[in-house]
Amino acid sequence: MTFGRTFRWLALLLLLLSLSMPAFAGHGSTDAPKKGILLVAFGTTVPEARAAFDNIEKAVRKAFPDTEIRWAYSARQVRHTIRENEGATMLSPAAALARMGDEGFTEVAVQSLHTIPGSEYSDLQRTVAAFRDMPKGTRTVTLGEALLSRPHDMEAAVQAIVSTFPTQRKADEAVVLMGHGTHHPANIYYPGLQYYLGKVDPNALVGTVEGVPTLDDIVAALKARSVHTVWLMPLMSVAGDHARNDMAGPEPDSWKSILEKAGFTVHTVLKGTGEYDAVVDIWVHHLRTAFDALDKQ
Repeated sequence: MTFGRTFRWLALLLLLLSLSMPAFAGHGSTDAPKKGILLVAFGTTVPEARAAFDNIEKAVRKAFPDTEIRWAYSARQVRHTIRENEGATMLSPAAALARMGDEGFTEVAVQSLHTIPGSEYSDLQRTVAAFRDMPKGTRTVTLGEALLSRPHDMEAAVQAIVSTFPTQRKADEAVVLMGHGTHHPANIYYPGLQYYLGKVDPNALVGTVEGVPTLDDIVAALKARSVHTVWLMPLMSVAGDHARNDMAGPEPDSWKSILEKAGFTVHTVLKGTGEYDAVVDIWVHHLRTAFDALDKQ
């Protein structure tokens, strides 16, 4: 009797498994893919500067009207400051991708909104690679390149950046672009951009806060050109803390103060590159490449 009772329980268990397996096996194959876009910026703690992100999102929504768009900030300190000061939560790229996976997104195109492929972009590459190997959640994750990535990007960026120069600027006046700079090898993109920029506008100069070229390099170049008037503009997606303090602030160590002390007349423009459609178009082009790649992987 014991053997018979055991046999009946096993038979019942096998019957239940056989009834459930077809529905289980067909679940993944019958669900339509759900595509999403994740825009990843360094981030900013300056609310007014987020006008650049609004403009970028507007362009992306126009290019991908039927696709959901999410955001993530790659800078931990920026996320922490926003949480402390504004009570708002900005997700990291990893947290945003995990949430999208939980919400049923099977394919995600991630677009970097960084200017150069430096350390923040390298970290993002590793995050995207890790999510490609996840056993559950998203099946396909692609990554769109930073603003400056390839030689044709440099040429396109120069044309876009020059188109943003103030219309009231005169030919003998200089435009100085302040980039962030980095100790990462990708800092080479800044002097690389200078090379391409110099061929189009000899009085347009690129400098960095934390890399090369330095402000000292800029001052020397301005004096060599006998320039008297300088327009300062950020070479960053947003006109955030660096632009408002390190570039245009009233403190004696700001670029504006140092240049004025050196005898230059200085004008400042507090608009990030993300506020100019010509520049945003390059990021959108990179996103299009990443989005199209979802169907090829």
